[in-house]
Amino acid sequence: MNTKCVVLIVSFIFLTPVQAQEQNPRMVVQPYLQNASPNAITVMWETSSGQESFVEWGTSNTLGNKTEGIAFDINFSESRVHEVTIEGLQRFTSYYYRVKTGNLRSDIYQFKTPPFANDEASFNMIAMSDMQLDSQHPEKFGEVVQEGILAYLKKEFGGKLPDNLALVMIPGDLVAKGSNYDHWNGHFFTPSHPLFSQVPVYPVLGNHEDNSEFYFKYFSLPKNGTPAYAEHWWYKDYGNTRIIGLDSNDGYRDLKQQLEWLEAVLAKTENDSDIDFVFAQLHHPYKSELWIPGEEDFTGKLVKLLEDFSTKTNKPSIHFFGHTHGYSRGQSKDHKHLWVNVASAGGAIDNWGEFEGRDYDEFTVTQDEYGFVMVEVSGDPNNPKFTLKRVSRGNNAHPKNNQITDSITVWKKNKAPDIAQTISPINNQEISYNDILLKATPFKGNMDEAFHAASNWQISTSTDFTKPIYDSWKQFENWYYLEDRQKNDDLTDEKTENLEPNKTYFWRVRYRDQYLNWGDWSTIASFKTSTQTTEN
Repeated sequence: MNTKCVVLIVSFIFLTPVQAQEQNPRMVVQPYLQNASPNAITVMWETSSGQESFVEWGTSNTLGNKTEGIAFDINFSESRVHEVTIEGLQRFTSYYYRVKTGNLRSDIYQFKTPPFANDEASFNMIAMSDMQLDSQHPEKFGEVVQEGILAYLKKEFGGKLPDNLALVMIPGDLVAKGSNYDHWNGHFFTPSHPLFSQVPVYPVLGNHEDNSEFYFKYFSLPKNGTPAYAEHWWYKDYGNTRIIGLDSNDGYRDLKQQLEWLEAVLAKTENDSDIDFVFAQLHHPYKSELWIPGEEDFTGKLVKLLEDFSTKTNKPSIHFFGHTHGYSRGQSKDHKHLWVNVASAGGAIDNWGEFEGRDYDEFTVTQDEYGFVMVEVSGDPNNPKFTLKRVSRGNNAHPKNNQITDSITVWKKNKAPDIAQTISPINNQEISYNDILLKATPFKGNMDEAFHAASNWQISTSTDFTKPIYDSWKQFENWYYLEDRQKNDDLTDEKTENLEPNKTYFWRVRYRDQYLNWGDWSTIASFKTSTQTTEN
């Protein structure tokens, strides 16, 4: 054997293993989509080794374009997360792509770029949360994705997934323990791969993420928050909707920088004629009917900012949250603002009676169940609206197969119901102080299919109502502990008692439709209480 042959053999023996590791990596986390805009999108994936980070893409499955990105360490090992941002895309256009690291190529997937607001395009989005692994039902998140979201979209719309779903919001608790590297792929990315390989996902931190570096390495979120707290809070526009991500976790929830940033973003949005709606997401509830210990006052501060914004601008808003493992939907009393708990997408259910709860006035529906929330946003510039639907998977005792258990439509434009008229008591009529029954005229709405959804009754000792002694807000339904506590209440009368005798009182009422439009207050009526006692 000559010297040249020996050199070749030695080179083969000692160099091939290193080259093989670089050129033949294994896919650890399949491709998923991040931070889409009308002209760009970010693709991420993880391999067992290899620095090469390419995305091949095009408007057909022949691809034809290639964009290079970066790779970085994820767990102090040979494994690498790859991040590639494709630019120069056309708005509201379908593309095909696959990723490449060494000799490893993924399957070919599709995505669709967002529209500009002036494209007047309608779109669908999903919000879900708390999919952290439940050891008793470890396959639940995969079921919610496959048999829930994907099956629901296919049945309702047919066609291709990116045409039917624009994005997914996740208000926290993606994994059981964010500092555990194995949880991210095993518990989150693997079950969600069929969804997030075609639709971008926008999470915020929950308490289970542990503020882990894994979270910040796995996600490439908008960098428009406070620079010192990158990706803790941010916003992203899709068509006529501004999506805001916030951090309600310990160590961040009371930072003045976050509140100041949100105030500035809302002020900017106030003057942006392209934005009709604001959807915010954060992890912790301000109020929770299933689990009071999970409440955080900080969320109440954010809700107040969103309420004031919506009333000032007439741009309806929502805050999505999780933490409590069940569904709740409520609405602010005086504002076009929805409160929506979008859990649970996999975490163990907080069953009725298992924890301390409370029946809050704001919430009309609370259920201990799995599921997700679908929001259909209309881009019609003449009359924009959104429709929110709860798609339920039920619970372990009573499963459901994508049943719509709750729905509400909110229009940007106001078309208020007629003003209610007072019937009795009026004209200083004298009635028993311990048996007060207020009566008003039937509801009359001014929108298609409008019905009587809420009444607000007030009693005062003065006609200015600055400090009413009685303020009752009743809604047409109140599902709490599997019971509708408002059943058979037509909302046109209100009973109260124990006012003071021999005193003059004033009262008024207003009506609201199911689209969150309040009518003006009725004319003020008066009555006088007597010492006569009404026997039961």
